[in-house]
Amino acid sequence: MQSRFRTIFIATISTLVLFGAITVEATSRHPVRGNNGVVASSSAIASEVGVATLKQGGNAVDAAVATAFAMAVTWPTAGNIGGGGFLIYHGVNGETAAFDFREKAPLAATKTMYLDEDGNVRDNSNHDGILAVGVPGTVAGLELVHQRLGSLPWEDLLQPAIDLARNGIPISWHLHDSFKYHKVSWDKYPSSGKIFLHEDGSFYQPDEIWVQDDLAETLERIQEKGKDGFYKGKTARLIADFMKKNGGIITREDLEKYEAIEREPIRGTYRGHEIISMPPPSSGGVVIVQMLNILEGFDLKEIGHNSGLYLHLLTEAMRRAYADRANFLGDPDLNEYIPVEILTSKEHAEKQRATIDPDHASESDPARFAEVYESDQTTHFSVADKDGNMVSLTYTLEHGYGTKIVVEGAGFLLNNEMGDFNAQPGVTNERGVIGTEPNQIRPEQRMLSSMTPTIVAKNGVPLFATGTPGGKTIINTTLQTILNVIDHGMNIARALDAGRIHHQWLPDRTFIEKGVVSPDSLALYETRGHTIVETGAIGSAMAVYRDPETGVFSGGADPRAEDGGAVAY
Repeated sequence: MQSRFRTIFIATISTLVLFGAITVEATSRHPVRGNNGVVASSSAIASEVGVATLKQGGNAVDAAVATAFAMAVTWPTAGNIGGGGFLIYHGVNGETAAFDFREKAPLAATKTMYLDEDGNVRDNSNHDGILAVGVPGTVAGLELVHQRLGSLPWEDLLQPAIDLARNGIPISWHLHDSFKYHKVSWDKYPSSGKIFLHEDGSFYQPDEIWVQDDLAETLERIQEKGKDGFYKGKTARLIADFMKKNGGIITREDLEKYEAIEREPIRGTYRGHEIISMPPPSSGGVVIVQMLNILEGFDLKEIGHNSGLYLHLLTEAMRRAYADRANFLGDPDLNEYIPVEILTSKEHAEKQRATIDPDHASESDPARFAEVYESDQTTHFSVADKDGNMVSLTYTLEHGYGTKIVVEGAGFLLNNEMGDFNAQPGVTNERGVIGTEPNQIRPEQRMLSSMTPTIVAKNGVPLFATGTPGGKTIINTTLQTILNVIDHGMNIARALDAGRIHHQWLPDRTFIEKGVVSPDSLALYETRGHTIVETGAIGSAMAVYRDPETGVFSGGADPRAEDGGAVAY
């Protein structure tokens, strides 16, 4: 199918082939700027697709849809049509919306499906292999948001991704290294090896062109028939047949029954700003509003960014909110009561703030709550259009490349999101196993997530959109980005660049990026009783900002993202 986008994107790919990269990403501390819109994502090529959509007259939702499908081609570690996620929209007119396209447990799923006779998880089967796949939601979600808020024809928004898949993209050093790292998986699953390796089993080299014909055909079916081009017809048959052949349990009925949902956003306030974020089954919105409510009672600007006391207060807010996350949050459609209003209230935060000792760390009691592992291989992007409408979208396959399994003949990877459920009902211990009721496996339940697409507004007008990959660290990375802008006056790129910490209640230790906090601050932090673990990068945030006075847009791509890019025009 031809479109008015086709020529511009073939030209874009030709440029990439000639020069090997797009030099559009913001450097750390300095955002890109423009007068008409901005896109920031983990893939510079996909960001270009988003901006080209804006240039064609598309709005923020159009650009988000085009960017998301492009990332399914350019960012296979997490960009996807075989996974799911969440999207927050905030219009310049004050309209807000939250879209839930989180994966679901198949109809044949049971709460003990991964356990052996001793009640332990069998061979990590909730994360590894075909049984770890949840019913994908991305295509349904993108169609729903486009129907509600898009302006350009659906067919036009798919064409760039189809062209990228059909004509090929240049292999970056990151993709080369990543493909090489996962060689064992490509050898294990022939349908995956066909995509990520040459026919002779050799690796794609940097700047070599990577063509994905099967994926292009799948995208063309979605282009022609929308959601039905994925959940029905040939693609659905390919998925169901592949499942049956390889011992999976997702059926055509599972696919046909899947529906994305528009939900009411989580709303909070922080120092005169409005916080719009994702409700359950994402835990992100509830937890981030709860932490901001707690921290609002402290003068963080005066205390000083990443000082010993500052880190202590952040940790204690994180500790309390993550404990509540473990105990109370899950899929609202299959849990009778989730106390969102209480957890996000100023009153609840005031009570929790009163329990914080400024000089001593609190205790994390493993007999009370614990946390379950959640992969950091997600991706996020943020979009603003010329009118100031904003989109914040986070989606994932769970682990990097999900299950590592490509559907034969369809060209896309399957998620392993079933691992986000509590696989051992009733078992909670200091090792991080959690078995609380709200997030146990039920047929058609959506698994709890930490994804936190968030938009911050002022006087009802969107100010900046942000979010990040990072598993359990997602919420804390988003929190610190917001604090960096509001409390510390950082520009959007500097806010992403600044050093981060992470605490999630259990295990009771604080992860701090190596070299980002002064030795004196670390010492003052440790004297309060905290245990420090130095680590590499925490998160990889993507954010866009609109200056309320000048109307100038700025965007930042986290320097932790090797192939990321912010593009403005």
